[in-house]
Amino acid sequence: HGAIVSEFSMEIEPGRQTFPMRNRIISGWSHGVLVVEAGLNSGALITASQALEQGRSVYAVPGHINAPSAMGSNRLIQQGAKLVMDASDVLDDLQILLPETKPSPEAAARPLPSLSEQERCIYDAIEAAETSIDDITDKTQLPSATVSSTLLQLELKRLVKQLPGKYFVKLG
Repeated sequence: HGAIVSEFSMEIEPGRQTFPMRNRIISGWSHGVLVVEAGLNSGALITASQALEQGRSVYAVPGHINAPSAMGSNRLIQQGAKLVMDASDVLDDLQILLPETKPSPEAAARPLPSLSEQERCIYDAIEAAETSIDDITDKTQLPSATVSSTLLQLELKRLVKQLPGKYFVKLG
C-alpha cells in the first residue's frame, strides 16, 4: 500500500521547478533533514532552508573544503547545521523520538544462546552500565580486533547494543 501526495494534478510532469514544492512537503513530515553533499546551487539547500522555516532540525555531513560538491553542505555547517560524522550523531540528537530499549520480562528470563568461549568472555566483561570498548579490551586482554569482531557477533545475536562513543550495553 502507498500514497501519492502532491500539490500538483496527475497531469503535471515532475521537473526541476516542482522539486522545491515537493521537498517542502517531505521536510514538513520529517523530524529533520540530512544534507550529505551539496554544491552551492543544490536543491538540497532549498530543502534545508524549508526545514528550518518549519522548525525542523538540519544536519550536514562535512566535505573537503575545496570540493565544489561539498561547499553547500559545508556552508550549512558554518551557518549552524548540526555536523554529522556518523549515524549516531543524528540518532543521539533525535533520542527523544526513539523508544527506550529495555528487554521484555520474557526476554530477560530467556537463557542466553550458546556462546563460544570468546563470546562469553566478552559478554561477561560488559557491566550492568554502559561499558567502553577500551574497558572490554582491558578486562579481557584480547586483541582489539578480536573484541570488535566478537562484539559485532554479539550485536547480530541481539545480546548487546552499541551506543555512541563505542560503548556497549547488554540487551538480554
